[in-house]
Amino acid sequence: MQPGSIVYLSTAYLAPVEYYMQMQAFSKTVIEKHCNYIKQTYRNRCVIASANGLQTLSIPVEKPETLKCLTKDIRIAEHGNWRHLHWNAIKSAYNSTPFFEYYEEEFIRFYEKRYDFLFDFNELLRETIVDLLDIKPEVGYSSEYKTDFLSNETDYRESIHPKKNPVITSFKPYYQVFESKFGFQPDLSIIDLLFNMGTESVLFL
Repeated sequence: MQPGSIVYLSTAYLAPVEYYMQMQAFSKTVIEKHCNYIKQTYRNRCVIASANGLQTLSIPVEKPETLKCLTKDIRIAEHGNWRHLHWNAIKSAYNSTPFFEYYEEEFIRFYEKRYDFLFDFNELLRETIVDLLDIKPEVGYSSEYKTDFLSNETDYRESIHPKKNPVITSFKPYYQVFESKFGFQPDLSIIDLLFNMGTESVLFL
């Protein structure tokens, strides 16, 4: 950890492993609330490893009334029965992992209840995940959209992105249930690490 260092991150749905590695690497994390919402990012999607390969899960969102809408104001859409589909996909992908049964109840509750705002849903999930990882990052939220950063501040808000290479260039391999079929898949959703490695997950961050 770099003493006094601050990292700025976007909100993310079941964020990739790198996201939590950055929380561990910096003294404080600031999660952006005031950026304009951008499609096809980790804000509303995650990537898991299924028996058929990598699978992307996307939360449908309501189309904003204006061209630009702050991420904190984006509402979750209920069409497409997405909560049922996401949980079934997660269960199908991970029910044979060593720790799925151990954590199942912690996650299923998020798919049994309706949430209005994407940001709130993501944050409640993130708070649960850091508890399960047994890490205690100092986390705050932006009060405005910042474009100028001090020397001890790092902006990764748009760097951790499904269409970009990870900022971190190497990942410590861990056991994955489908590794024999597809090889090790780095930087998947944090639930991949949790369900496969359980309480040892923190050692890989």
